[in-house]
Amino acid sequence: MVILAAGQGKRMMSHLPKVAHPVAGRAMVQWVLRAASILDSATTVVVVGHGADHVRDLLPGDVLTALQIEQLGTGHAATVGFDAIPMVADDDTVVILYGDTPHLTARLVADLADLRSGEVGRLVTTRFDDPAGYGRVLRDSDGRVVGVVEDRDCTDEQRSITEVNAGLYAVRAGRLKHALSNLSDNNHQSEYYLTDIVGILSGEGDTLSAVEGSQEEVSGINSQDQLSVAQRHLRSGINQKLMESGVWMLDPDRTYIEDTVVVEPGAHIFPGVHLMGTTTVGSGARVGPDVYAVDSSIASGATVWYSVLRQAVVGEDCEVGPFASLRPGTVLEKGAKLGTFVETKNTTMGEKAKANHLAYLGDATVGARTNIGAGAITVNYDGHDKHHTEIGDDVFIGSDTMLVAPVTVGNGAMTGAGSVITKNVSAGSLAVERSEQVEIPGYSERRKARRAALNTED
Repeated sequence: MVILAAGQGKRMMSHLPKVAHPVAGRAMVQWVLRAASILDSATTVVVVGHGADHVRDLLPGDVLTALQIEQLGTGHAATVGFDAIPMVADDDTVVILYGDTPHLTARLVADLADLRSGEVGRLVTTRFDDPAGYGRVLRDSDGRVVGVVEDRDCTDEQRSITEVNAGLYAVRAGRLKHALSNLSDNNHQSEYYLTDIVGILSGEGDTLSAVEGSQEEVSGINSQDQLSVAQRHLRSGINQKLMESGVWMLDPDRTYIEDTVVVEPGAHIFPGVHLMGTTTVGSGARVGPDVYAVDSSIASGATVWYSVLRQAVVGEDCEVGPFASLRPGTVLEKGAKLGTFVETKNTTMGEKAKANHLAYLGDATVGARTNIGAGAITVNYDGHDKHHTEIGDDVFIGSDTMLVAPVTVGNGAMTGAGSVITKNVSAGSLAVERSEQVEIPGYSERRKARRAALNTED
């Protein structure tokens, strides 16, 4: 199998090579590889060009790549890919696909490649009411495919043809090699067209059979607006499958779940939710409204709303939000809670530990049932290095406490509100660090008098 993925995609107006653009959690070329995996091909070659290294990084380890140094057309790209297949017999079937068709289905790929005994090859066609820009499929009076003409090379009569070539082929290797070696660049673009193999083979009596695909299946992505349409379509399919499995969604049109995400039946997903990467959601969890979670896990019975999670773990029956930010390394054990405007990073909250509001916990371990008061902060950075804070079980951290790491607060201990804790606190103790409150009677009146005197002098 050969997948053509060397194009730059100028109309995308992006620094990414076209096939590397993500669609619902997978790069375009990864969707194509997924559909093509039904064939269990002995060899898969992806032809790379623009952004070759970036595209290579997206491919599985068993996929070969071939570099198209000069962009001389699709026929040239197919030749580069064919030549990279290590061993191929003349009767083997070579499937040629495009890396920018994320809607491609396994069903269509399987139909394309299912050559019968004596059959030379197949191509995929579809019909458009407005076929502008597509190569037209030419048939003889008996309905056999005899050629494909690119849009720029069409006559006025040929432009009226609504059946178009999708650019997907399955051809016996020996005949494909022969056709590729006879391609010419004598056309408006001075390029080697892969479509010309149809006419070359037909002219020698080897007609390719047509397999009809839907417009959606064969549509390539060439611009950002087409990419958004693909996103919407694939996302709709993902949501539909999840709902069929038992996932509840209030508004699927406003729910954004990537294909790589796992959501268990019985989960509740509210509008404005974005689940990305390797995120998992357990049965009975309630996620949303307005949650952004990437590479995170939300366990059964947890509630997460109006919050951001990045590489975070939310355990069973936990509560997160509203307006919480869980940064990488955050782990919430069963029943823990992070409330309004709480930020955590590289921090573990023990069972039923809670920070209800307005706290920052970075590089910390918080024990079971510990209560972190409003405004409390682990001061984890000294300007050069990060340091750890250890807080035991059943601890009460008073509001506006600064815990200057490295520091340990023992089990059952307490800190007084407004304290700056720089030394370890032993178990069961109360630590208070405050200056003595001083009251100066009559200060306000004396201050007013001084201000008045200054104004008189002016």
